[in-house]
Amino acid sequence: MGEIITLKRNNDFRRIYSKGRSYTSQVLVTYVMKNRRKEVRIGITTSKKIGKAVLRNRSRRVIREAFRAISDDVAFGYDLVFVARGKTPFVKSYDILRAMKKELKEAGVLK
Repeated sequence: MGEIITLKRNNDFRRIYSKGRSYTSQVLVTYVMKNRRKEVRIGITTSKKIGKAVLRNRSRRVIREAFRAISDDVAFGYDLVFVARGKTPFVKSYDILRAMKKELKEAGVLK
């Protein structure tokens, strides 16, 4: 897919939280919403509930790496927001990848 486009603006996140569909697992929550672009944009959220900065950064890194592994299989035209949960910083990226694949397949986003 090439470069991963990230969501940064608060109103983009709010729009996806309110209008998008959510899919959950023990390690990840995924919000999916169609966009009118020919690209996939992702956002990653980790709250203070996850822990201190080291754990939050690890959560973001692990989620980003899992998405990078399946980014070629994701259909264009979607905004995705991944929300870390309490277990996220303590699992390996392939556990996140498995949960992410399941949620994105359920959402109909995987090719």
